[in-house]
Amino acid sequence: MYSNTLILDILDYIEQNLNRKITIEELSHVFYFHKDYIMRLFKKELQTTIMDYINQKRIYYCLEELGKTEHSILQISLHHGFYSQEYFCEVFHKILGVSPTTYRKFTKINSNITEEELQTIRNTLPFLVAKIQQVEEYKRNRKTKEQKTLSLFH
Repeated sequence: MYSNTLILDILDYIEQNLNRKITIEELSHVFYFHKDYIMRLFKKELQTTIMDYINQKRIYYCLEELGKTEHSILQISLHHGFYSQEYFCEVFHKILGVSPTTYRKFTKINSNITEEELQTIRNTLPFLVAKIQQVEEYKRNRKTKEQKTLSLFH
């Protein structure tokens, strides 16, 4: 089964614009489809909402920076398309179950996080990674131009 071309185009657009505010209305305008149709199709194809996917993708990219740099939480949040540290922390906690500060401690050797926080990260991190991998697999199912041409004759 091949991936939906509109959804693939939306995923490409999201990836190219991930560091700035993206709205459903903007996607509707860019792709000339009603926002309700785009939202339903995206949810059907990827089993997540557009905004949840955008936030998951942003948080996914933040993880490495949190673990390998000393940039402030504010700097990281602004760099990855969040326009307030508070909202970034809220989304981060919703996805991973811990704060960005706790996650940063988790990445450090001899960190002082609780066993409960450690278990939360161990339980939630694989789900985030799996969701990102699911979308990447979806993107790999893109029809080639040659396949599209051939399918017109069958």
